[in-house]
Amino acid sequence: MPRIAYVNGQYLPHSDASVHIEDRGYQFADGVYEVVPVMSGKLVDEARHLDRLERSLSELQMDMPMSRRALQLVCDSVIERNYLTNGFVYMQVTRGVAPRDHKFPKGIKPAIVITAKQTKPQSTAVLEDGVAVKTVPDIRWRRRDIKSISLLPNCMAKQAAVEEGAFEAWMVEEDGTVTEGSSTNAWIVTKDGILVTRTADHDILNGITRMGLLEVAAEAGVQFEERPFTLEEAYEAREAFLTSSTNHVTPITRIDDRSVANGKPGSVTMKLREAYLDRIARE
Repeated sequence: MPRIAYVNGQYLPHSDASVHIEDRGYQFADGVYEVVPVMSGKLVDEARHLDRLERSLSELQMDMPMSRRALQLVCDSVIERNYLTNGFVYMQVTRGVAPRDHKFPKGIKPAIVITAKQTKPQSTAVLEDGVAVKTVPDIRWRRRDIKSISLLPNCMAKQAAVEEGAFEAWMVEEDGTVTEGSSTNAWIVTKDGILVTRTADHDILNGITRMGLLEVAAEAGVQFEERPFTLEEAYEAREAFLTSSTNHVTPITRIDDRSVANGKPGSVTMKLREAYLDRIARE
């Protein structure tokens, strides 16, 4: 069964789906995106993802390509047409098609593409052994809170990690503080048992899983702090993990060439992972 994509009002076979060469997303990375997990055929945290999409568009002075309800219906249709049970829906909105010019064009419609992809469950080995991360300098722009499709520095960071056999890259500011992963949020548990993740301001993307996990931590009575943490703190941490819509909560057992504590996934990490998955399954 071929994959089906939604492109500017049409449902098309994935192999035939395309956008215009003067789409500003192609020319300038002038657009935003969302990746929404799908479990049992349903979107996970749909409202938060659409809230963040609207916010990102607003920050770039762009309109929604359709009403929120219409977008929900299109996503449901894409899930149905692709017979998707577990995976994700990818939404990308650009400013639209116009002759190449740096200034924002007037009177054009935003362009939208929606695709879906089936994924496999996270491997048992990842949960039993954890993953490694490599640290790299953070060379990105200063509006990382916007979920922009301009992801070249993130791709470079991820490639640097892959080339050293790591699962993810953690990006580090000049002051030595960790911002986030190339496609994930970064967390540690200190020696005192305090959960720490960076404050969601312009320096990081406020992950949907990040928001949900903070609520889960509060419900579970886990003490947490939203603040920058240094790479040295991470090296000395009791536990570390990453979060994202596609990886949920994934334990980190190695940072660069150093083991995190005893090199095994930590109890706080696994407790929060279980509680978070239970929550989204119920919802």
